[in-house]
Parts: sequence; structure tokens; C-alpha cells
Amino acid sequence: MNVRKVGARKNIALVAHDHKKEDIIQWALENRHILKDHSLLATGTTGKLLEEHLGLPVQKYLSGPLGGDQQIGSLIAEGKIDILIFFWDPMESQPHDPDVKALLRLGVVWNIPMACDTATANLIFSSPLIHEEYTVRLTDYEAYKNRVLR
Repeated sequence: MNVRKVGARKNIALVAHDHKKEDIIQWALENRHILKDHSLLATGTTGKLLEEHLGLPVQKYLSGPLGGDQQIGSLIAEGKIDILIFFWDPMESQPHDPDVKALLRLGVVWNIPMACDTATANLIFSSPLIHEEYTVRLTDYEAYKNRVLR
């Protein structure tokens, strides 16, 4: 069985589209007491705003449309992200919609908890596992990797 061990200190990726930046800032302020115990990573503008409002260090990557979503996705595939909080805007078409879909897809492929709204983010953060080590079961993709292409 393929598994990944997740430590008590989580690597939490935070991403928000422009019209959701206020939502993620408000949510992060309400959950600062939890976020302070973890490593925070974010796309560019979101990371800058969160760092300013929370007074916590945030590892910042490129802005989403410039490749930040793909950078976060790469970290997920490398097993370096434990939780993804991604407040995306369902009412606004984004120039990088394929990147957004790819990021969400990678979260599912690598079985990481993901929240796309405050309700789900609150449920993840209310879990006792937010402060504990746990083991994630990963899908076995060996058959996929070893398939014969014609």
C-alpha cells in the first residue's frame, strides 16, 4: 500500500482569486491561532496580503496567472503540500482556468485535503488531525505508469 506520512506541522498552501482575497484574509485571521503552528505557502499576491495581515511568514510563489498555481501543483506532486486552501471564484472566468483545474486535479490525485470555501476550510481546521501526525493512503498508479502505449 502506498502511503505518505504527514507530520503534526503541516505545509498549508493558500490560494485565492482576486474576488476571494478578502474572504481568505478574513478566514485566515479567524484561524491565525492554528495557522501560526504550520508552514504557510501561497501564490504571490495572496501570500503578500496574508503575510501583511497575519504577521506570519509565508513562502510566496508566483502570482497564479504567471505560474503560481502550477508551482503549488508541482509541490503537491512532490509530496510537499499537506493541505490546500484554494478560494476560487466560481462566478468569474480566469485566464488561467486550465491551471486552476490542474491544481485541483493534483490535489485529488495525491489525496490531500482541499477546501474551496470557508465552510470546508473550517471543517478541515476543526479536525483534531490538524495538530497530529497521520498517514495518507495514496492511490497505486503503478498500472497506469506501466501501461503499454501504442
